[in-house]
Amino acid sequence: MNLDEFTKENLWKILIDTVHATVMYPSHKAYIRDVILREKPDVKEIELTSRLNMSLGEALVILDELVGDRKAEI
Repeated sequence: MNLDEFTKENLWKILIDTVHATVMYPSHKAYIRDVILREKPDVKEIELTSRLNMSLGEALVILDELVGDRKAEI
């Protein structure tokens, strides 16, 4: 299943709410946006999980939000 298909699932909204409620979410998102994506724009979710010791769900949500932000800027 690719990310586009996954975001259409009903559980996607629950995952987003769960990730947004985590304490480290704002810090992780800022660090990924400001540091990691500048170094490696094509970073994959699984790399973030090991690099930042975060869950796959959090990595998926953050990358989806940041990619959405980039598309909106263009």
